[in-house]
This record gives sequence, structure tokens and C-alpha cells, in this order.
Amino acid sequence: MFMPFKPIKAKKEEHEKKPITPTAQKEAAQKAVLEEELAYRRGLVAVKDLIAPSAFEVQPNYVRVGSKYCRTLFVVGYPRYINVGWFSPIINYAASFDVGLFFAPLPTPIVLKQLRDKVGRVEAEISSGQERGKPRDPQAETALRDMEQLRDDLTQGIEHFFSIGVYTTLYADTLEQLDKMTEDIESLYGSKLIFTKRVLYQAEQGYNSTLPLCNDELAIPFNMNTSPAAAAFPFISSDLTSDNGILYGINRHNNSLILFDRFSLQNANLTVFATSGAGKSFAVKLEILRSMMMGTDVLVIDPEREYKHLSDAVGGTYINISLSSTSRINPFDLPRAVGEQASVADIIRSAVITLKGLTRLMLGEFTQEEDSIMDRALLEAYAKRDITPQADLSAGIQPPTLSDLQDILEGMEGGAGLSNKLRKYTEGTFAGLLNHQTNVETRNQLVVFSVRDLEDELRPIAIYTVVNYIWNVVRSEVKRRILVIDEAWWLMQHEDSARFIFALVKRARKYYLGVSTITQDVNDFLTSEYGRAILTNSALQLLLKQSPAAIDVVQKTFLLTEGEKYLLLEGGPGEGIFFAGTKHVAIKVIASYSEDQLITTDPRQLLEIEAAKKEFELEKKHQA
Repeated sequence: MFMPFKPIKAKKEEHEKKPITPTAQKEAAQKAVLEEELAYRRGLVAVKDLIAPSAFEVQPNYVRVGSKYCRTLFVVGYPRYINVGWFSPIINYAASFDVGLFFAPLPTPIVLKQLRDKVGRVEAEISSGQERGKPRDPQAETALRDMEQLRDDLTQGIEHFFSIGVYTTLYADTLEQLDKMTEDIESLYGSKLIFTKRVLYQAEQGYNSTLPLCNDELAIPFNMNTSPAAAAFPFISSDLTSDNGILYGINRHNNSLILFDRFSLQNANLTVFATSGAGKSFAVKLEILRSMMMGTDVLVIDPEREYKHLSDAVGGTYINISLSSTSRINPFDLPRAVGEQASVADIIRSAVITLKGLTRLMLGEFTQEEDSIMDRALLEAYAKRDITPQADLSAGIQPPTLSDLQDILEGMEGGAGLSNKLRKYTEGTFAGLLNHQTNVETRNQLVVFSVRDLEDELRPIAIYTVVNYIWNVVRSEVKRRILVIDEAWWLMQHEDSARFIFALVKRARKYYLGVSTITQDVNDFLTSEYGRAILTNSALQLLLKQSPAAIDVVQKTFLLTEGEKYLLLEGGPGEGIFFAGTKHVAIKVIASYSEDQLITTDPRQLLEIEAAKKEFELEKKHQA
């Protein structure tokens, strides 16, 4: 009986005595290593351990997750009508919170059956009330009409029915902050006539319902058809694209194009704030180039000779205003108020008021007596050239100059002091700037006034005179124009020039003019009363990279979030925020290669372009 087992036993013993091969040894070693590594990993902290809170406390109306207090609100009632985008004020509330939206489609046949039963009950109530002589019930009649309309839309497939749950979980560091946030959010919901409630003994379920797990643990739905359900969509489009206009840049939110027509807003004024080197002049020159392609005339005040290359490239007129230049502008030129039906007396009065502001910049502040003397002297200077309220200005009368004003002041009692101060601009060092008749020509699509070669003392005076001259040109013919005032903070330093620019910005819309004010000194601009008023009257703003010293003022002025604040601090050249009316998006200004060659302000690129020009000219000479 044992014979059959002997071979097996012998075979087993033989197998056990068989030597282990190197391959088997290697596999056994690898297996041991894997087991050891698995044991090691079990002892390490997992990802769940890293993201899990240190503690979780559940109270009747809130939960505490780690150090954060959380409370959930749920919507229980909606008004009869609801506007599209009603969620926008809530999702833009400056605080941390999560929103959970649950949409569950309901079968149309079941909804139609329930509506039919409901309609029958409401009709019976209305009929019963009429039979008993009760007054009509407008609420029941309105509900009946709404249900009938909904039945028609559901039957035709125009609408569908959904069960919708809307939950909002708020986060705060303290319970007091949580209570205040809860009241604020409840007020925002209430302003839309949407009623909410706080969770009670369901705080944990409310918290779980707004986690990205797609679990509706609260299960507090509200039945709604397609149109109002779509109005609850919480994401408001950040596009700034219109059918007409020019390309300002790329929308950094979604890489769409920012196409906009500045003249489509309530006014066409633009303010640009940025530090030096942030790309503000590049962005403005790009807008100028593209606006000219659309037929817009452009006038530029250039304090740093940055627009010369662009002007030469497009065949513009470049006017250099300096003591040694032959280009002259007479500040006594009269406003050409064509189409305003203004009397000659009003035109002279307007010119005198503007000139008084200029003389204050030139001579300093006046006493009341000096102000009265200057006012009378200006009127007599015009009268000396037969420019009176009875004159015919269309006859080509030549306006007076500063020398005429000086002569009149010398002959007036109390005017000798003012005359001596004025002598510096008529016979002294600055005699070549303002004491001549106007000889510049502005009949071109692009006209640039350069004030780079002027001394710092003369620059505000020259810019004031140039802006006044441009204002006269704008009023003479209404057409689509853009006026660019670069380094506008020069004018904000003086009250009279700041007031003049503010008046220009306010009235520009009537003459189809858009004023672009550019500045790198944000603090000087925004701390000025007129600077803030100019900003208020500008429908467009472009904020590029800001300095840390100015960012707090900018954030407070433009109501920026912390994310937008750091975007302006850390953005590269040409990156910032573009405001158009009530909308704003993150922007990146881009240009094609050809545009970049025309508008660049990088000294290295300009030197390369000049070198290429010289090389091209030498080749032409050799060929000739």
C-alpha cells in the first residue's frame, strides 16, 4: 500500500535538494524589496492626511473646520420674475465662500399632470368664489395665467422643468465675522427678492453639499423651468468684445480678443496709469495706429519725443515747440466756436478766462487787485486790435500778442509790476516762445506737439497753450478725434491747468473728442481734486504695472480685489487691467511685428532700426 507514495516522496526530496537558480534569487530579492517599500509607504503621511483638517466640530448652525468657521445658506423662495445674472453681486462679494448648484431634470409628463391638477383646483376656487359673490382674487388669477403659459411652453418643448438646489457656504476666521458675512449675503439675496435660510441641525450636510463631490446632502430643491434656471448660472462672462472698434489686446481670462470702440460709451475719454517701462506709451501708440486705420484724427502732446518715429512712419505732422523752434502758437488766438451760436462777447470772455489761467502759470498767483487789473488789460489788448463785442470775427482780424498786453499793463495804474514780470516772456530769456502769431498747420490725420526741448519751468505753460490751441481746433469742426496728453501729471501740479484739463475732458463728448490722459505719477494725479474728477469723467481706464508706493491708492480708487492688486504689482510690460464702463478684464497688449517696429520705445530696437535705415541708404548710394 505504501509503494505508490515512495516515488512521490523521493521526488519531493529530490526537488528540495535542487539548487536555487540566480534568476529565482533575483526575483526573491525584488519581492523582498517591494514588501519592505510597501511597509515603508504605509508608515508615511498620505495626501489625505495633508489636506484633512486638524479637527472638525459640528454645531447646530455652523461647523468648525480646523480654525475656520463655516455656515451654509440655502434658497427657499424666488420672486415671480428674476433677472439674468442675478447671481453676479453674490459671487463678486469680496469674501471666501463656496456655491453649490444642483440641477435635476423632471419628467415633462409628470409635471404636465401635476400642473393640470393644480390648474383645475385653482379654476374651481375662482369659480366658487365668484358664485358666492366674493371679490376677485388677483393673486389666484395671476397664478392661473402663469400655469397655463407654462403648460403651453412645456407641451411645445420650449421649456423644461428642473429641481434646483442653491447652497452657499461661508468661511470666516471668527464667529463674529461669520455672522456679519451671513447678514451681508442674506441682504444681497434679499435685494433680489430671493429668500434664504440658515442651516439648523444640518450644518455638516450643508458643508458637504458645497464640497466638489456632487453630493446634495441637504436635498432642499425648488422647482423651476428653463428660463429662470438659466438665469441662476453664476459665471458672468468676462468678455469685452463688440462688433465695432479696434483691438486693444488679449483677454487674459479666456484668451479672447478685446475689441472695443471707445466712442460707443457715454464718453470716449481714457486714463492710463502705469510705472515707467510698463508699456503705457506702447499701448497708447498702438491704439493711435489702429484708430487712424478706422479714420480717426489724432492729436498728441509729446513731452519726451516718443511719438516722432510713429509720426514719420505714417506721414504725420510733427511740431516741435521750443525757444529755438520756428513753430509758434499765439495764446491770444480766439476760440473758433463754429456751430455753437456763441456771441462775440462770449468768445472774448472765454478767451480772457483762459488767458488769465495762463498768466497765473507764467507770473504766479495774483492778488485780487492784480487779478482785476489783468482782466481789464486783456480786454483792452483785444480792443487794441479792434476785437470787441461788436466786431465781425469772420473778417480775419489778427489777435494781439504778449507785447500788446505788456504795453497796456505799463500804461495802467497798478500794472507796472505785472508788466515787469511779463517782460521775461516778451524781451527776456523766454521771448521766443509765446510772443508771435500762430504759424503751425494742423490739417493732418496725426499731429504731434513735442515739448521735450523746453525747460521744466516752461513745460506746463507750453502744454497749457498747446491744449488750448487744440481745443480751439476741435471746436472749429466736429469730427471723430482723439487727444493724447502724455505725462499729464505736469498739468495736475498747477490748479489752473488742472482745472482747464478737467473742463476739456467734461466737454469733449459734445465735439466727438476722446481725451487720453497718461501718467506715471499716480499719487500726484489721484490726490488732486481735478485729477479724481478727470478719472470720474473717463469711461475707459487702463491700469498697467504699478509701483508698490502707489498700489494702495490705486486699489482704493478702483475697488480692486487682492488678486487684481497683485496682478498689477507682478505683471509684465503691457499686462494689466482694462476698464470699459462697468466691465473690466485682465489685458495683455500685443502688436504685430510691423506695428512693433513703428511704435516701439525700446532704445535698443530704435538703434537697430536707425542702423538698418543707414545701411539701406548707403546701399542706395552705392547702387546709384
